[in-house]
Amino acid sequence: MADNSKTEDTASESLEAAKNASNKKEKLADQVMQNPQVLAALQERLDNTSVTPSSYIETFPKAVIRRIDALKKLQVKCAHIEAKFYEEVHDLERKYAALYQPLFDKRREFINGEAEPTDAEAEWHSENEDEEKLAGELKNAVVIDEKAEEANVKGIPDFWFTIFRNVDMLSELVQEYDEPILKHLQDIKVKFSEPGQPMSFSLEFHFGPNDYFSNSVLTKTYKMKSEPDKTDPFSFEGPEIVDCEGCTIDWKKGKNVTVKTIKKKQKHKGRGTVRTITKQVPNDSFFNFFSPIKVSGDGESLDEDSEFTLAADFEIGHFFRERIVPRAVLYFTGEAIEDDDNFEEDEEGEEEELEGEEEGEEEEDAETDPKKESSQPAECKQQ
Repeated sequence: MADNSKTEDTASESLEAAKNASNKKEKLADQVMQNPQVLAALQERLDNTSVTPSSYIETFPKAVIRRIDALKKLQVKCAHIEAKFYEEVHDLERKYAALYQPLFDKRREFINGEAEPTDAEAEWHSENEDEEKLAGELKNAVVIDEKAEEANVKGIPDFWFTIFRNVDMLSELVQEYDEPILKHLQDIKVKFSEPGQPMSFSLEFHFGPNDYFSNSVLTKTYKMKSEPDKTDPFSFEGPEIVDCEGCTIDWKKGKNVTVKTIKKKQKHKGRGTVRTITKQVPNDSFFNFFSPIKVSGDGESLDEDSEFTLAADFEIGHFFRERIVPRAVLYFTGEAIEDDDNFEEDEEGEEEELEGEEEGEEEEDAETDPKKESSQPAECKQQ
């Protein structure tokens, strides 16, 4: 009986001790939860714990995941249909390029002084017609031999060179010693690959006779791909440039601006004599455009600098094709550049306006819920 009594007393004491320990933990937890710093730390930890879409989907039953997999398979089929769509768009571009070409040929004739526009062809009503009329009257008041002056002007001087100078993307590539060469540029054409051939387009730079190289045409071909990547079909967003090929420039002696000659002194280790040698090293020039970096065909990846250079090359080729060649006169006058600048400013304005609206919404939430204002300042700053 005594043993049983001791056992009951021990059990009672253990139970009491457990209750006391539990009460202490609860009190400690209450004290901790009342501490603002602890609450803020817990809130930050909860905010940083993100639930990714993939982890969310993993919680679905297997039957639902199976249906999602079926949707993905349908999406891959959609990507292949989209690729065919862009192939037909390329064919359509080729068809309309043939319709544009007679107009571009006439443009070349006017630029290079091979033909003069008729009065009907030259009739253009400008928005600043009154100002131009006044300027014309003032000009007529000045006694100059206009006919003699006009006789010395052929076509539109430095047409393409002026475009290079006006467009930042191109002017950054042009060195001072490139300029005299570019003044001989007479035309730029875009040629699309023939039906049944791999998708590509070529840029043809037509030059007049000059003292720098014997080529009359310099070409740059951009190879394209319009098919989803087998390893990542969902990344397909239309045709992309995958490689490009330049051409050999037949430079005349001493006129190659893509290299420069440097002199270097060498000292003989044994005899101590010094000799001077000359060597050619690469030189910055727009004409490096025709000697692009080659995409490795053996699966080796390019270094970061090469990838950046190649991406910039692709962007320039696309810009020539989509903007410069079709709208050359507007880049010559600067009107297209003004339009591009205005479009960028509008985008920035819209973004600032949206940000202002978001801030207003946050302020309203803070006013209605003071706790929310105190617990989320860091998150608002990040947004």
